[in-house]
Amino acid sequence: MYIVSIPFKDIRVKIDELKSPFAELKSIDLSIGYVVEEWEEPPGPTPFPSIVTLRRWDHTLLNRYKPLYLPYCDLCCLCTYGRCDLTRGKRGSCGLNLSEQQSRLVTLVCSIGASTHTSHARELLDKLIEKYGEDWPIDLGGEVYVEMPITRLVTGVKPRTLRDLKVVLEYVERQIVQTLASVHTGQEGDLVDYESKVLHLGMLDHVALEVADVVQIVTLGFPKADPESPLVDLGIGTVDISKPIILVIGHNVLPSTAIIDYLEETGQRNRVEVVGLCCTAHEITRYEKKRARIVGPISWQLRFIRTGIPDVIVIDEQCIYTNIVEEAKKIGAVVLAASDKALRGLPDRTHSPPESVIEELVSGKISGAVILDEDKLAIVAVETAFKLAPLRVKYKWNLFDEKTIIEYAKKCAGCRNCERNCPQNLPISVALQRAARGDLSSLKTLYSKCFACRRCEYVCPREIPVLSLILAASREILINERYKCRAGRGPIQDTEIRAVGRDIVLGTIPGVVAFVGCANWPDGAQDVAEMVREFASRRYIVTASGCSAMATAMYKNEEGQTPYEEFSGVFEAGGVVNVGSCVANSHIAGAAIKIANIFAKLPLRANYAEIADYILNRVGAVGVAWGAMSQKAAAIASGFWRLGVPVIVGPHGMKYRRMLLGDVENEDAWYGYDAMTGERVWLGPAPAHLFYAAESKEEAMVMITKLCIRPADTPQGRAIKLTNYVSLYKKFYGDDKLPPDIHLYVRTEGDIPVPYRDEILTHLREVGWREKPVVQNPTLLEDIVEVYKRRREGR
Repeated sequence: MYIVSIPFKDIRVKIDELKSPFAELKSIDLSIGYVVEEWEEPPGPTPFPSIVTLRRWDHTLLNRYKPLYLPYCDLCCLCTYGRCDLTRGKRGSCGLNLSEQQSRLVTLVCSIGASTHTSHARELLDKLIEKYGEDWPIDLGGEVYVEMPITRLVTGVKPRTLRDLKVVLEYVERQIVQTLASVHTGQEGDLVDYESKVLHLGMLDHVALEVADVVQIVTLGFPKADPESPLVDLGIGTVDISKPIILVIGHNVLPSTAIIDYLEETGQRNRVEVVGLCCTAHEITRYEKKRARIVGPISWQLRFIRTGIPDVIVIDEQCIYTNIVEEAKKIGAVVLAASDKALRGLPDRTHSPPESVIEELVSGKISGAVILDEDKLAIVAVETAFKLAPLRVKYKWNLFDEKTIIEYAKKCAGCRNCERNCPQNLPISVALQRAARGDLSSLKTLYSKCFACRRCEYVCPREIPVLSLILAASREILINERYKCRAGRGPIQDTEIRAVGRDIVLGTIPGVVAFVGCANWPDGAQDVAEMVREFASRRYIVTASGCSAMATAMYKNEEGQTPYEEFSGVFEAGGVVNVGSCVANSHIAGAAIKIANIFAKLPLRANYAEIADYILNRVGAVGVAWGAMSQKAAAIASGFWRLGVPVIVGPHGMKYRRMLLGDVENEDAWYGYDAMTGERVWLGPAPAHLFYAAESKEEAMVMITKLCIRPADTPQGRAIKLTNYVSLYKKFYGDDKLPPDIHLYVRTEGDIPVPYRDEILTHLREVGWREKPVVQNPTLLEDIVEVYKRRREGR
């Protein structure tokens, strides 16, 4: 057994005088670090890594996957030395050039994202410790023995109770502050070291994600690694508008669970609809299983509010429209703010009697209130909903009628300001002109493409409420939006990892595809659902989280089944696994880590670089973030990069400002080592890129198959992966075509897929292909060779 002392002061002992047979000591002031309970695994090389601890691994990645910057702006305006013009190789007042400034901005963005998740985790941990106590056990179910693999890998802590997570979060908080400081004027100046800090922030973010989700799983009764977690209702059409409606939006579930608890305690649960948007929606269905409902992802906020359905809107934190109070006023609803991170200019009524707050809200004296006490907020939300609902009957589904749509459409002057300001350049003015003539079909076709940014409304000189017209024309679509989504299951079972680990590493399961982030882009939800079904049908393991997990449900096959009904919820070939909300992304990263630990038996404890190197070279996993990307989504992605998992973003990929691309034509860039012999060997461009921006779902799907290729693939596994690569390429680019780089991924003739053998052999002869060795134990780290040798010798 081993113990490790962690350098945070937790116990302080003062001794005025101590006498013993060996010494006499006076005025001792002793600080004792936090001590972890004994753990059978010896301490790893990098517990609680600082910015520089894993810098060598970062530089190894960044030397292979070089940053390509696509700046929105070539000016820097962050300090009062500027504005500094950075065009044509010029440097700013502080000395940064344009590429260094872009890497600085990415560091800033990921600092915001990591801080957001860490703040969320801190609030959950502190409040749930207050409610359940520090000794509450971390129990993730009988089939999960490697709990919290990210925390173990990064910090070296094996958490057993909530108390153990305090020191983990304190570490994360300190490191975020330290890393954010590098963004200040006159600090870091090297773009690669800035990018290393981005990777560091991503790793910290993943630790915070894991803490946040595990804390709520173990205390709130969420599913524990349950592949059979129940199917729940999703869609605007599932909401019963005959009842008072409480809409909860955000990511922090505690205000929402308090509302549900209050309804249960007062025997009124069946009288009120509690529905959610964004990640809080996932959490209420994980908490209550079958009764709570998911309205939809982030981009449906204004769709739902403008239907007039919600009576009370409760907001907690993250991804909430910032002018939601203004939108609520238009439908006579009220807003309750539950977080000090999003006060929205509302009066603080935390310490007021609930009865007086309810009276103010119902009478219209105030349009909303800040209530930072969850139990009090629950009372106010429920009782206000009961009193307000009868007064708001006229607002329910009070969308414009056809006559009003036509009247507004006739106001259109055809200036096309709306189209020029639309991110998609949607044909809004054409739809309005047709609507003016009584044809609403074009407005209806905009429904799936519009993600409610409202830029069209802001710039319209005639003040036409374009979004409301689109919704009114699409009323029947909204009413019939009814889907089934599997409740978030949380972690992956150790037994599931044992069942698939070998096939993933050998390549006979072609890959793990994780759909994450917010599909808030024209047709984004449909794109995600189609991609999920495509890859599940091809026997990839498909995982989903957050709004993408909701988007996955928005597709029905010919039998009327969503992917969650059509495919298994098990982490297996052809499975479609909803892990939960954004913080549950940690379980996707955790599954990759557990493959290295459980299947390959690599030491987990504070052994980050070796595990990440193993994942990069042997675990065919790819993340996909399809839609507009927030700061916290950027932090999530960077955590996957450091772990060796490529990420694809899109559509309109150029808006993501930078990529991390491998030079597939440069043969020298793809050398590594055989971990058993130490020989320097060619590993091939696998994976080809670490961060890739795609312009269409077709391009993304082809790239997914390619980025699942790994150097350690067996010939059988490589042939399976190439079968998918070639077949999807032909499907989208022409049946008479082969991927032009197919020769880079064929090492021996045993890699060639049988269905395309003759065609590929012809291509190989044309390009002068030569056989290359198959490396069973690839690594990018030369010192891993010595590590493997010591293990073989039992040292």
